[in-house]
Amino acid sequence: RQTCCKPDCTSMRTFFNAVAAIAWKDLRAEFRSRQLISAMAFFALLAVLIFYFTLDAQREAQLLALPSILWVIVVFAGTLGLNRSLAAEHDSGSLDALLLAPIPRASLFYGKLIGTWLFTLIVAIVAMFMLSLLFNAALFLPQFWLVLLLGTIGFATIGTLLGSIAVQASGRETTLPILIVPVTLPIVMSAVRATTAILSNAPLVDWLPWLITLASIDALFLALAFVLFDFIVEE
Repeated sequence: RQTCCKPDCTSMRTFFNAVAAIAWKDLRAEFRSRQLISAMAFFALLAVLIFYFTLDAQREAQLLALPSILWVIVVFAGTLGLNRSLAAEHDSGSLDALLLAPIPRASLFYGKLIGTWLFTLIVAIVAMFMLSLLFNAALFLPQFWLVLLLGTIGFATIGTLLGSIAVQASGRETTLPILIVPVTLPIVMSAVRATTAILSNAPLVDWLPWLITLASIDALFLALAFVLFDFIVEE
């Protein structure tokens, strides 16, 4: 049996171990307090109820607006979670401690990204369940799960990157939403178009290009984060 003793192999192992440790730290802290996921889920439930009573007895309008409603809830609930998570890290001083740790800076980003993505995905599933129940729509389709995964990964990537910039600002509660909404617009538009086509039982050729667009945006921002995060946290 051969063992890997090359520096590159060791550094990669250190990188992935750091990512896993940071992600596990965030998940364990949240499962103990349940403050972040509770706030996000409660916001999502309130938003679903508001849209439901606003469009009550308008079946056609409900079905037409359903994709937009879902992704608006994902964006705003996810932004709320990002604000609370990053602010708590910054105020407690743990963010500075992580930056001083002898680990690659990029591992901090991807560790935070995993936690943010999982929290956003959970809230999206809660919103999907409520929307499918109240609007009587079949949202739990196999192809729709792919759209949901790609859309939430893209949102979480951009949100974590911009949140790392906004957390240092004095008005971070307003700075992050102002930054994140226009930047995530291509992801939201692609996800809404793909969701609309899927719910309309459109053929694969109608919604596959939107999935490819989502995957391309995700890959672009994941790569940009690896390059830019070190410079962002130094500022």
